[in-house]
Amino acid sequence: MKTHVYERLDYILLICSLFISIIGITFIYSAAINQYGILSDNSKDEYIKQIVWLCIGFVAMIFAASYDYRKLERYSFHLFAGMIAVLILTKLFGTEINGSRSWIGIGSLGIQPAEISKIVFIIMLAKFLQNSEKEKERIRFFKAVGLMLVPIGLILILPDIGTASVFFPIFIIMCFMANVPVRYLVIVISALVLAVWFAVLPSWQKLIYKKDIVLLMVLTNNKLRLLLVFATFGIAVVGILGQIMFKKRYYYWITAVAGIFAFALSASYFAERFLVGKEYLRTGDINKIDYKMIRLIIFTNPYALAKGSGWNIVRSVSAIGSGGVIGQGYLKGIQTHAQFLPVKSSDFIFSVFSEEMGFAGGILLFTAYLIILIRIIYIIKQTTSPFSCYIASGILAMYFFHITVNIGMALGIMPITGIPLPFMSYGGSSMITNMIAMGLLMSINSRRLDFKAAF
Repeated sequence: MKTHVYERLDYILLICSLFISIIGITFIYSAAINQYGILSDNSKDEYIKQIVWLCIGFVAMIFAASYDYRKLERYSFHLFAGMIAVLILTKLFGTEINGSRSWIGIGSLGIQPAEISKIVFIIMLAKFLQNSEKEKERIRFFKAVGLMLVPIGLILILPDIGTASVFFPIFIIMCFMANVPVRYLVIVISALVLAVWFAVLPSWQKLIYKKDIVLLMVLTNNKLRLLLVFATFGIAVVGILGQIMFKKRYYYWITAVAGIFAFALSASYFAERFLVGKEYLRTGDINKIDYKMIRLIIFTNPYALAKGSGWNIVRSVSAIGSGGVIGQGYLKGIQTHAQFLPVKSSDFIFSVFSEEMGFAGGILLFTAYLIILIRIIYIIKQTTSPFSCYIASGILAMYFFHITVNIGMALGIMPITGIPLPFMSYGGSSMITNMIAMGLLMSINSRRLDFKAAF
């Protein structure tokens, strides 16, 4: 029997996503109002564009909900290859905005392929994890890591660090749901976290702490760093030999810990140079440190550079704090309309909302997001195939990471990475990506009891 489109829709997800999207459009409009009560020239059309993007996203969601998601398994490699090609074209011919060549399009009409690539990656990884269940654990895991590094590498060279970072939680949660040993995931998380820490600590010491720390000499002296890399690598080799010769479990952990430090120290050297920029490497002047590095460290003490790089966080926290319990009222936010709050319609849309709607409004918004996350967990529990389970898990990780990081950076407890707040932040690529993800979840949920072949 033929199923109508409206029967494929999940009305809980639909209502919550539209509710948040409408709130987003309302406060994108508010963000465009200046202290004189008129629309500012720079952003006066943003709320209209967001309405258009919402309509396009809604159509994309309906299509995704109607489409049998199981057919995506057949086309996953083609989608992945197409994604790689588009990201390369974006780097070569894309439009550069705020130091990142992430946009591709004609005139003011453009999209960010890196945003939509998250959905493609989820589909491709879901297929791989399903088809590789019988492979050896270690081989399967390393192949999955290689699959993840392809889009991350291409997105980093744009560069778009914020979007690239989203792939890690997606990868971790999907692998966890695919029964990849937790110890492998812990090793990857530890190595990546340490590599980032080691990369940013020297700049943090110079810009924020402004005192020499003896232990950081290893990271500021390349000869000491290289010596420690060889030492930890040697210990890892000894651990491997110990496992082969004596078959003792603790040799495995010796290898793992030493390998983590060897990788982190090596990777941090290249990561630091990528983050601090060419100008700083050429001149050694701390005032020339690239914005990418400053974004990663300034949240630790934004008041150290309150009139410079820390301005965004300081103003954001002030706006949220001034909202109080019930807010200052719609279109009455002082920080927002006096133009103190930067990047209001995208990165700091939550700050605009909180200043005008207060803690009470924040609770309402959090409740809508919580309902979405709980509903996705329910869909995951109801899935009847590994492929659908992995897709839904990847989308859950994507939403959770976006919500946590965006609100965290608005509160000043996380680095500013340019990660948008789902359905609320201004941006067509983000809106379409989130709506397609919603449609996929609806397609999965509506077909959980449909066991007919999709091919």
